[in-house]
Amino acid sequence: MSSKRVASLLVVFLSAWSLVPAGEIYGKISEGSASVGDAAAVDAKCGAKAYPAVKTDKTGSYRLVLAETGKCTMTVTYKGQSASVEIASYDDPSQIDLVVATSGGKLSVRRR
Repeated sequence: MSSKRVASLLVVFLSAWSLVPAGEIYGKISEGSASVGDAAAVDAKCGAKAYPAVKTDKTGSYRLVLAETGKCTMTVTYKGQSASVEIASYDDPSQIDLVVATSGGKLSVRRR
């Protein structure tokens, strides 16, 4: 194989490698023991990079693909209010199930 062909293959391989996302965060959001259904949205911020909100489906499930690993903040918006929780993004997919609650008229979120 010629060195030109090897160099071309290397460029293609490295380009494809850079498109692989660092981490996937997925899970379900519930309020008490009941699913929030499609009534919530989840976004994330990792360092200076913000990821747009994704809406939960009818089962309360969500999926975010993050380009970096490390400490991140996830924000859940539900019934017109928002609450945040600190998470970690890894190279491998991570399941993070969340529970929202309203106390004193203020929304809170925690990991299940």
